[in-house]
Amino acid sequence: GFGDKPAVLVVDLQRGFTEPGFAMGGAPLIERAVENTARLLDVARSADVPVAKCVMAYEHKREQPHWKVGACHDLILGRPECEIDPRVHDSDYDMTIVKNGPSIFFQTPVITYLVRERVDTVIVTGCVTSGCVRASVVDSFQYGFRTIVPEDCVGDHDARPHHDNLRDVGRRYADITDADTMIERIAEWRKRNAC
Repeated sequence: GFGDKPAVLVVDLQRGFTEPGFAMGGAPLIERAVENTARLLDVARSADVPVAKCVMAYEHKREQPHWKVGACHDLILGRPECEIDPRVHDSDYDMTIVKNGPSIFFQTPVITYLVRERVDTVIVTGCVTSGCVRASVVDSFQYGFRTIVPEDCVGDHDARPHHDNLRDVGRRYADITDADTMIERIAEWRKRNAC
């Protein structure tokens, strides 16, 4: 359920996953996630909802874990694959971090940011559903946040792992909803807090 104060987390909506010119880019479900996340972020920012974004990137190949996905070896800082998709980026508003594990929370300052902002509800968006999104959802739950995943704001390279993982996290850790519902809830939250 929706608590007292939400935040939106944007996981790995970086050009390497969102643009078809890159090895892991251009999947239809990820494109849909970018478009819907951009709509959600417009409303969230106008309501003064905290936003934290991350990219997966490394200084050099020796820093990387043992990825089973070969294209992950291209995620080196300074390369275009590691730039945030401009459709979801607002450098003047968002907290933006570089992570090197699947979860947006793993060894990053995101938890400190959310605690300082007095957030109790985390809306997880981004890609990929079966990897970094799932890891972020599980960590959000483990840190005690009410966790919500708008299905059309997350994406994967294949529909089956997308739906399988949402089904699994929806059974245990998170509410599964959609962008329109989250936009309505944030608008309601904004009105309530304006009084």
